[in-house]
Amino acid sequence: MEQAEFIWMNGELVAWEDATVHVLTHGLHYGTGVFEGVRCYDTEIGPAVFRHAEHVDRLHRSAGLYYMPLPYDRSQLRAATLELIGRNGLRECYIRPLAFRGYGTMGLFPLEAPVDVTIACWPWGAYLGDEGKREGIRAKVSSWRRISPDSLIPTAKATGQYLNSILAKIESHKAGYQEAILLDDLGNVCEGSGENIFVVRDGVIATPPLSASILDGISRNTAITLARGLGYELVERDMTRAELYLADEIYLTGTAAELVPVREIDDHRVGTGKPGEITIAVQQAFEDVLHGRDERYHHWLDPVPGFS
Repeated sequence: MEQAEFIWMNGELVAWEDATVHVLTHGLHYGTGVFEGVRCYDTEIGPAVFRHAEHVDRLHRSAGLYYMPLPYDRSQLRAATLELIGRNGLRECYIRPLAFRGYGTMGLFPLEAPVDVTIACWPWGAYLGDEGKREGIRAKVSSWRRISPDSLIPTAKATGQYLNSILAKIESHKAGYQEAILLDDLGNVCEGSGENIFVVRDGVIATPPLSASILDGISRNTAITLARGLGYELVERDMTRAELYLADEIYLTGTAAELVPVREIDDHRVGTGKPGEITIAVQQAFEDVLHGRDERYHHWLDPVPGFS
């Protein structure tokens, strides 16, 4: 990990190496935390955070679902993030806001533990690699099912829940693949270990619905808007595992991964084995929006003050 100079912790900027917590922090023991993944890009209007308001909103919603009211409102978190990026002198970076139950109590009843909030940012390239974005990746359907809404809250971006994704990710890695695809508790296609999934067949783009235990991805929403804007038919529906093998094209979306084609699943080649026409078109539109090259979507960019 490439370090930056400062991290924001509970209202103050501290040196990267001093951003520490007590070993008896509640969230460290029980996974009582929520987080976001956000990116800042060096755009045509200067460094800007992509869909900043939506990420801050989702952080607050996730915290609320786990009875963890945040001690900072949306405007305070937005301002803190922009200040942090500027003080670190970063024109492009990955941003990780994190709220968690802190030090002060132990046991499964969490409501007496304080809520700590931190924001970190650092330079970080595409999660699945630039080559993966160009050529596509190999994925494996995991034997681990996505967490069920009967047990946890899939729509919350909560720290402890990601043990589910970690098991799937490790399994796929040990089997020689770059990513895992999880099915939901009913056996329908759900999402990647850290990305939403889109399947193209006969010119129609399909993606699992929110009812399939997926995270309501902000990059997913972006990709849906852009695909429809390009004139493609896009439907949200349940889909079976077999549809992955019959697909003409497949791509994944996520803030860390951005938009990544899938060229193979379970040793079944997807289409021609190369990124398809629709994937490339949506990916190009996606990249244009991230980097401020499409003025129609400048409202999704939150400029960082102090840069020329």
